Amino acid sequence: MKKHLAVLSALVAATVALAGCGGGSGDGGAAAQPANPADLKAEISYGVWGENIAGAAQQIVADFNKTYPNVKVNVQVTPYKEYWTKLQTQAGSKTTPDVFWMNGPNFQLYAANKKLAPITGLVDGKKIDPAHYPKALDTLYTYEGVRYGVPKDYDTIAVFYNKKLFAEAGVAEPRSDWTVEQFVQSAKDIRSKLKAKDVFGVTAALVDGGQQTYYDTIAAAGGEVISADGKKSGFDTPEAVRGLQVWADLIAADAMPSLAQDADTPALSRFTSGRAAMFWTGSWDTKLLAESPIAADVAVAPLPRDKRQATVIHGLANVISADTKNKAAAEAFLTYLASQEAAVTFSKLSGVISAYEGTQESFLKVLPGADLKVFLDGAENYAVPYPVSKNSSAWGKFEVDLLPDAFSGAKPVGEVAKAMAEAMNKALEKE
Repeated sequence: MKKHLAVLSALVAATVALAGCGGGSGDGGAAAQPANPADLKAEISYGVWGENIAGAAQQIVADFNKTYPNVKVNVQVTPYKEYWTKLQTQAGSKTTPDVFWMNGPNFQLYAANKKLAPITGLVDGKKIDPAHYPKALDTLYTYEGVRYGVPKDYDTIAVFYNKKLFAEAGVAEPRSDWTVEQFVQSAKDIRSKLKAKDVFGVTAALVDGGQQTYYDTIAAAGGEVISADGKKSGFDTPEAVRGLQVWADLIAADAMPSLAQDADTPALSRFTSGRAAMFWTGSWDTKLLAESPIAADVAVAPLPRDKRQATVIHGLANVISADTKNKAAAEAFLTYLASQEAAVTFSKLSGVISAYEGTQESFLKVLPGADLKVFLDGAENYAVPYPVSKNSSAWGKFEVDLLPDAFSGAKPVGEVAKAMAEAMNKALEKE
């Protein structure tokens, strides 16, 4: 999900903490299960993040307990900004939750350090079928040929917009085939017409991470953040510079809030308060927009096309701790989490796009009046993988340190991109 970069400085330390902390990941064989599920007695923990997710997680546990009444599942909900620091500490002391959420940028770090249990036995035993999930996500949570995670949900990026503000500014609403050039011009025109009301053309969480902004424009320009083999930076290419320049130009033209203004009023708050006409973000914000004061005026458009159309796709997975002392119960719970029933429940209650095939219908109803199918179409037709390596945090922190100078205009975009690539390549050489 979003804001992967917000805690990267803490995650760099996790590399040291996890390295050598050991813990065998096992051979992947499934634990023996009793013939009668009621005979399985244990107490396990389930680690998740996001305060608004507790209700969905508790319902999942309640449904699981209909079959496994004697397995107590304690849901541990942690705010995202604290989740990885907490997990790092738990991994070092072998006290990670029995089952917990994992994301792409951190997966290889935990898998390489043997902190995750393989799910090979569950797959071979036909308890979990990888064919039910997008291949890109199944691949994302496979390390050195071994599967460790069951995809839970996925997210792609689109442009939410305020129909009322477009009409007030006299600017045509986005078309499904619009271009980056048209997007930029619309943002400038809206700002020009509505500046007196302190309305910007577009807002986006630039500092919180590239997934919902510059990763997409870099891909649309024909570039890449990292090579497919995860060995080389793509930031120093003309295509990457072109993708970064889009955001620098928007800020320079006053069509988008500056970084300082964004820090004062976050993108989501600015959009829901009617002070921005467009909001580049991921599908994860859909439920919040549906509950906002401007819900009736919100529509959504696919990301604009440059040399090509592109959206970054990412998704979370449920994993089992290699240090669990209750493997049978953890595997039973993971198997339920991998079911169609659990996927439908979680998607319906949390507003996310379920990763399980054919269970996205509830997401499409989260924001009536908006064509949310653009998120699904993006995943199917023009998605690019979230850029990761074995230790994504080691180079991801340079995005936070260096790229603001490009967006603010303090330094030329090309100069910053070159420095970013050099720092990133040095980090990648150490992996």
